[in-house]
Amino acid sequence: MRSPDTLFARLFGVSLIAIIFAHLLAFLWFQQYGFPPPPHREEMREALAERRAELGPNPTPEARAELEKLREEERRPPPPLFGGPMVPLMFQVITLVVAAWFGAKALSRPIRRFSEAAERLSENLDAPPLEESGPLEARQVAHTFNRMQERIREQVQQRARMLGAVSHDLRTPLSRLKLRLEQIDNEKLQGQMRQDLDDMIGMLDATLTYLHEQRTSEALQWYDLQALVESLVENAQDHGAAIEAKGTCAPLQVQPMALRSCISNLVDNALRYGGATLVDIQDTRDQVTIRVIDHGPGISADKREAVFEPFFRLEGSRNRNSGGVGLGMTIAREACQRLGGQLSLEETPGGGLTAVIRLPR
Repeated sequence: MRSPDTLFARLFGVSLIAIIFAHLLAFLWFQQYGFPPPPHREEMREALAERRAELGPNPTPEARAELEKLREEERRPPPPLFGGPMVPLMFQVITLVVAAWFGAKALSRPIRRFSEAAERLSENLDAPPLEESGPLEARQVAHTFNRMQERIREQVQQRARMLGAVSHDLRTPLSRLKLRLEQIDNEKLQGQMRQDLDDMIGMLDATLTYLHEQRTSEALQWYDLQALVESLVENAQDHGAAIEAKGTCAPLQVQPMALRSCISNLVDNALRYGGATLVDIQDTRDQVTIRVIDHGPGISADKREAVFEPFFRLEGSRNRNSGGVGLGMTIAREACQRLGGQLSLEETPGGGLTAVIRLPR
């Protein structure tokens, strides 16, 4: 037999069953313990005494039967603790509480399913669609949710194709311009134009990397964070950078590409602006804390949040010799957020900047 098709029908059915069940329990209670006695018991005793006085010492058989009936009513045991109209009311309250609990479960189950599906979608656009089952309202919402997921996936794929086309179409004329620069006799002008073209290519690469990071989704897996930090530090040391690593960490569940992108951007930023850098790892039961510490010029407190905005740079120029294009910190924070962590900036004791990554276990 098919269950009711709407939430209203299901809740109404549960409430109706609860009311019928409450009356059935009250009927069985009265069958077991008897129906409640007349409310004026003292008046019955007085009526019995008056009736005895009226009939005298030798009552007729009919009068004796009447007196015996009155005596039975008088000797009737007192009602149970809950008696009379309190019995059905008590059972109704109990059954309605149980019915309300089942009704709340019926209402919260679809909401919980949608919440879990939205969480999966935020982590992976290719997550399986939501099952279209349950009452009519839940099926309609699930169908709408699946259509939304499909449209989002199509838009992301379309953007990926557009980014590929933009990357190809922009690189070709920029490469031709670099070749044609060789025909300019003015060396100073040639150098300036070559620098501008290099800046444009760098900005294009950084923007495409940023957009690629946004659309990339990874599955969580156990990863050796300490080995990753040591590898990044050794690579930087091979290029002559003054950087060290300190601390240990047990493996934790992360998205490896997002974690590498986050830490490498912070290390590059610290080496570029702060010189000597220390990467400190602290592992606790609840979280892993990674600090990228430098003793450079630092950032004033009122601008520490602004540096996470795309293309924001503290200096006014776009000269790549003085830094990147302003996307490194943005990529690092968004990668950290995809891992469920937090990235903040603090002042290094003695001067400088400390980037703090907190990842939950």
